[in-house]
Amino acid sequence: MVQNQQGENPSHGCKYLQVINDTSGSLSKVFRWSAGIIVLLLLVPFIASYFLDAPLRRYMETKMNEKLKGYSVRLPKAHIQLIGFSMTLTGLTVSQKAHPDPPIAYFPVLEADINWHAILHGRLVATLRLERPEINVNQQQLSHEASSAVPIKKQGWQDAVEVIYPLKINVLTIQDGSATYIDKDPKKPLKLSHLNLNAENIRNVRLPDNVYPSSFHLDTAIFQTGRGAIDGKANFLAEPYPGVKARISLEKIPLDYFKTIIARSNLSIHDGLFSTSGDVEYAPNVTKANIKELAIEGMTLDYIHSPSTAAAETRRAQQVGTAAKEATKSKMQLNLDQLRLTRCTVGMVNDSPPHPFRLFISDVNLVLSNLSNQSSQGTDSKAELSGKFMGSGNTKLTAHMGADKKRPDLDIYMKIEDTRLTDMDDLLKSYGNFAATAGTFSFYSELHIKDEMISGYVKPFFKDMKVGERPEDKDKTFSHKMYEKLVSVTAKILNRRPQNYVATKVDISGSLKKPHTSTWQVIGRLIENAFFNAIRPGFEKKVSSPKRE
Repeated sequence: MVQNQQGENPSHGCKYLQVINDTSGSLSKVFRWSAGIIVLLLLVPFIASYFLDAPLRRYMETKMNEKLKGYSVRLPKAHIQLIGFSMTLTGLTVSQKAHPDPPIAYFPVLEADINWHAILHGRLVATLRLERPEINVNQQQLSHEASSAVPIKKQGWQDAVEVIYPLKINVLTIQDGSATYIDKDPKKPLKLSHLNLNAENIRNVRLPDNVYPSSFHLDTAIFQTGRGAIDGKANFLAEPYPGVKARISLEKIPLDYFKTIIARSNLSIHDGLFSTSGDVEYAPNVTKANIKELAIEGMTLDYIHSPSTAAAETRRAQQVGTAAKEATKSKMQLNLDQLRLTRCTVGMVNDSPPHPFRLFISDVNLVLSNLSNQSSQGTDSKAELSGKFMGSGNTKLTAHMGADKKRPDLDIYMKIEDTRLTDMDDLLKSYGNFAATAGTFSFYSELHIKDEMISGYVKPFFKDMKVGERPEDKDKTFSHKMYEKLVSVTAKILNRRPQNYVATKVDISGSLKKPHTSTWQVIGRLIENAFFNAIRPGFEKKVSSPKRE
């Protein structure tokens, strides 16, 4: 056999090449078979997922309706992905049976899958994502829920969620959601839009020993123009209820949207923007809120008294007094660093016949600082107010309250100067049965509370007052015209004094020892009684002091 120069046999090289080729071919076949099996294993569950969708949808819809009490569910489409064990629901709708229109919840896309990060910590839990969810509730639905004999814990919500996905939720994400409440006025819905929420570690998988192991963030548009955000920590598994510690910020919330709600308390509100920021902690072992600032700008607020609501107003005042008393005993710690009103109007409307009237202070700028419901805070509270009484009388009020909220020491100083009497026309008709064509009104008051005893005075001044007929008074009776003439003559006689004014002083004194009544209620009632008694015409006649509390 012929050999090459190196002494090698050529046939040996061919054999080597043939062995290599045979081996490569075998490996290639094994690889192809293995790859085919893997692809088949992946395709089978993928394809099977689509065959399972229809029976799965029917099963989930049936089971959720069985679990829920008072509510019904409609599920148009469901898809399960066996690879990764993920679930996607499309168009899930939840309705209240008693009031099905509108549905209380609509979920265009709901996705659930395994929270893979938690597996590293040895826990099998889920991630839930909601895209563009909508919550819609009206007054009828809310009232029905409140009157329901079945408590919310027994309505089957948790069981219904577990039908969707059996694993406990550890991460919740909401993207571009909305929540709408309609009271009596459908044109003014209370709506949160563009709502985004991210809550992590809900099941305390990580940092289980921390007081608040979970974190969350929420931001939303409020009534279109306002904004709100909450950033905080939580313990969603705390007993008997979850614990939360968060910073809250609300900006430029339009108050007009609350008209129908606050009207139930005889309050009328127009315009105004509301903003606030602060820290809140609400947990089984601690409840406190520290509001840094609460600001309201451009609001008009009236309290409306009418004969038809008088009984309800009395009951409400008693409830407020009781609540104010109980607040000082509450374990909840509530602090307000500063309350600020800017360019507001605050008034009181008396709708009682025959002469209804409205008292108000416009251009109100108020700063109220260091408020707390706990005497242990040891900080004095202060208030400073400026404005225009009836739109023309320069008004100043200062108040100082001692730190002890159980037995508060309180000093109030108030003055109203040079209010045009023509601006008080309705009030004079109601309490004096006459109309003034000229003159000014001023009012001074000083009140002190110490050791549960109140002392002070209110003193109104009338200057350069003229009473006479106006074109709109031509239909008055002869006797009423004679009465106005008598008032006018009396005013002229009194105005001949060197000072050219008339004044009446009402002294105030008494005890605050009355159960279920707050200090501010007592002061308000005393000022109201003294003010209206002292303002009556007949200036030099004796005016009785208000009833002692």
